[in-house]
Amino acid sequence: MNDLTLWQAAVLGTLQGLGEFLPISSSAHLSLAPWAFHWNTPGLAFDVALHLGTLVALVGFFWAEWVALARAALNVATSGRVETIAEKRVVFIAIATVPAAVLGLLFEEQAETIFRTPVLTATALIVMGALLWWADRSAPMTRQLSEMTWKQALLIGCAQAFALIPGVSRSGSTITAARALSFDRQSAAVFSFLMSMPVITAAAVLKVPKLLAGGIDNTVLVGIAAAAVSSWLAIAVLLRFIQRYGFAVFAVYRFVLGLAVYALVAFRG
Repeated sequence: MNDLTLWQAAVLGTLQGLGEFLPISSSAHLSLAPWAFHWNTPGLAFDVALHLGTLVALVGFFWAEWVALARAALNVATSGRVETIAEKRVVFIAIATVPAAVLGLLFEEQAETIFRTPVLTATALIVMGALLWWADRSAPMTRQLSEMTWKQALLIGCAQAFALIPGVSRSGSTITAARALSFDRQSAAVFSFLMSMPVITAAAVLKVPKLLAGGIDNTVLVGIAAAAVSSWLAIAVLLRFIQRYGFAVFAVYRFVLGLAVYALVAFRG
């Protein structure tokens, strides 16, 4: 299916899992690692396989939440009423998904080609790092997830749409938007994780045929396993870490990585 070694597949799977939920951009790491280390490009089907790993971790970690949301979604569909916190959350996740879905369809080709240039990725890493640092440092933490409105959900969804550009980061953009809207760190992270479910699921479902057509070999299985384990760890660690330390360390990491990419581009001429 691809020319990756098992070690390279494990590294890319780990980068996907960590980058999907930490605000550091999985797409940036997946596009930069082969470029930086002169590895063969794994291809779109392998990327889809890695998303299956993160999806497994996401479903498993928030299993009780997904069960409650599924019941709420059924209630909304059958009754037409939105009353409980869970029912509102289902609607807000749906609203937040729309901008990314629309732009994803419109710019799918660009997202897989011209948006993946190292210089653009590095610029996005640094710019979003600055915005994340500013939002987490400046915005108060006066709102909880239970207080969210549909307008706030839509704004966070619009921020997610920019994650088509590697380096922006889906979790980074949504967490930044939520913090700028004065949601506390825990609420910002949890809503970011929950609203990733439709996007990751849609990407996997739409492109699984390409994965199956290319065949599933050991590198794919290793990548999926690495992505699942690292995703679980990323979610668990982030939820505990941010309560005490905030998001500044991730902003600094983005700055350093972006500058390193600039330097490597200059060195290679």
